[in-house]
Amino acid sequence: MPKMKTKSGAKKRFSRTATGLIKANVAHKRHRLISKPQKMKRKARGTTLLAKGDSTLVLWYMPYLRG
Repeated sequence: MPKMKTKSGAKKRFSRTATGLIKANVAHKRHRLISKPQKMKRKARGTTLLAKGDSTLVLWYMPYLRG
């Protein structure tokens, strides 16, 4: 049986927590930060956990992250 392929973009952007949730970086913090509120930039620090529907899609892209 051939190996299943992992989407290269997904493996660079997502990881899994110890409890099985999907962890991702927060969006909208790369450029044009002057025009964004300070509160938004503070809340965008670190990582966030994906919702159930989004994590289902990510796990479809990453078969070896499922088990």
